[in-house]
Order: sequence, then C-alpha cells, then structure tokens
Amino acid sequence: MLDLICLDADDTLWHNMRFFAAAEEALLAMLAPFADAGIAREAMAAAELRNLAHYGYGAKSFTLSMIEAALDLGGDALPLSAIREILAAGKTLLAHPVELFDGIEDTLDQLAARARLVLVTKGDLLHQETKLAASGLGSRFAGIEIVSDKTPDTFRRLFARYDARPERCVMAGDSMRSDVLPALAAGAWAVFIPQAGAWAHEAAAPPEDRARFATLDRLADLPAWIDRIA
Repeated sequence: MLDLICLDADDTLWHNMRFFAAAEEALLAMLAPFADAGIAREAMAAAELRNLAHYGYGAKSFTLSMIEAALDLGGDALPLSAIREILAAGKTLLAHPVELFDGIEDTLDQLAARARLVLVTKGDLLHQETKLAASGLGSRFAGIEIVSDKTPDTFRRLFARYDARPERCVMAGDSMRSDVLPALAAGAWAVFIPQAGAWAHEAAAPPEDRARFATLDRLADLPAWIDRIA
C-alpha cells in the first residue's frame, strides 16, 4: 500500500513546453537581424541558466531571460519595438490555454483510488495556481505543493508534512533532474514519463539503481505499474 502518489504538473498533466518553444521561435525571428538562430538559442539558454538563481522557474523568468538575451545580442542597436514584442510574447505565454493530455481525468481517478494524490510543481506561484484552476483538476488532489525547486530536501519535507513514509511514496513526472532523481534520493519510488521538446536543463542521466525506478510512455500506465510494485 502507498501513502502518497506525487505528480508533476507541466508536461505531465497538461501541455507546457510547446508554448515556451513557440515564444522562443518568436524571439529568434526578432533577433534574426543580429544573430543566426543557433547563436540566439545559445544566448537564450545561457540567460535562462544565469537567471534561475534570481528569478526561479516559469514564464515570467523566461520573459526576462528573452529580454536579456536580446540585449546581449542587439546591444544599443536593439529597437524599443523588439522589447515590446518580447513582452507581448511573454504575456501570450502567461495566458496560453491549459490543454490536458488525453485521459488525464480518468487516470487521476484511478490513481486516487490507490493513494492520496499530491501535486508537486515548481514555477511562478500565481501562474501555476492559474493553470491549476483552469485545468479543473484541483479537487482531485489531497494537497498542492508549488515549490521554488525540487530537491531531495523538498521531498523529505513534503513526506513528513503528509505523515508519509518515503518508501511508500511515488513521484511521477517528465523531468529526470527534478522529478526522478531527488525523489529517489529522498527514499521514494520514481517514474519518468518523457515528453518531446523537453528543456535541456531538466535532462540528466538515469539512476544506476533501477530498483525503485521506471520509465513509462504515458501517465495512464502508472496505475498498472503501481499495482505491480504494491
């Protein structure tokens, strides 16, 4: 029997990275007079990593990083209109519709019959709350945890808060770095559900010890996997 089933939100319950990819493509088009696409992508990636410690994760941080990358490449020649366009792209990113993956509601109902569900997501608090409200999924969770980052200590504190034993908890999500490895380090089981177009920053080598780890094609496969380990 499990105590908790913890689930990521973005690109686990609903589509997310494809909207960030569209915003980045818009940025590349704006910066075409100053740099080719490859150089612009590198500048954007570098700005994102530099800014994580300052702005954290999410669409607002991404927008500020787009502005910084544009200034790095365009300098004083960057027109004011480009900044306006980047801000507009960022607002579009914040307002994108929440598109659930197929069968998510049924899958969550199946999982809730097996253990308490806790949503564990990182990013901007207001944006994540807005997306959760728009998803209509909030009532299916016994707890909502919006965190600045996912580390082993994050999961240890979470398990303690819900009076759950780590070895009786599962974390599932699309990030090896943020969902799988820290949950395993905290003593839980972990499931990797990869998605196309994932952010390179979230990539990591899979764990060497596969005893409490699995890779599944989709979240809908999780209930059956839980039944096997139980």
